Amino acid sequence: MKSLRIMRLTLKATDVTLTLETREHLGKRLASLEKLIDWSDPAVLVNAELGRTTRHHQTGNIFFAEVTIHRGKDTFRAVSDRPDLLSAIDEARDELERALSAKKGKMRALARRGAALAKVMLKGGYGGLAYMGRPAKAGRRLAQASFGRAKAGWRYLRRVLRR
Repeated sequence: MKSLRIMRLTLKATDVTLTLETREHLGKRLASLEKLIDWSDPAVLVNAELGRTTRHHQTGNIFFAEVTIHRGKDTFRAVSDRPDLLSAIDEARDELERALSAKKGKMRALARRGAALAKVMLKGGYGGLAYMGRPAKAGRRLAQASFGRAKAGWRYLRRVLRR
């Protein structure tokens, strides 16, 4: 619960009164995402809206939870409708966890591809840094002459790095 004091959270209730239990439940669920997002970062902002979709229905998915996390340029949003408010919060948290872990995996893969390219360049492969850019139509003949027909262009480099 240490990260709750640091988290920038804006909470809005629509057609419900929020109890202390509901607030603590939301805080615990968001704090459990700590290994995927750094709550102490001042660029992280969380907007949560909890409420009831209708006043005249008694059963069914009448409670909703909308949670949006803004981190720099990235925005992660989760919406869920459930029969009770606490399970709606749990479902929204699971959806956010999937989105955050997918983003983390993409960033990790990008870093690994860049590191593999740097390793190849340091070993002296692919003609140094001049090979990095996509060859223009005029420069394609030069690239083909330098590297041979099979190794001409950025497509070859992409294929090599995927192995």
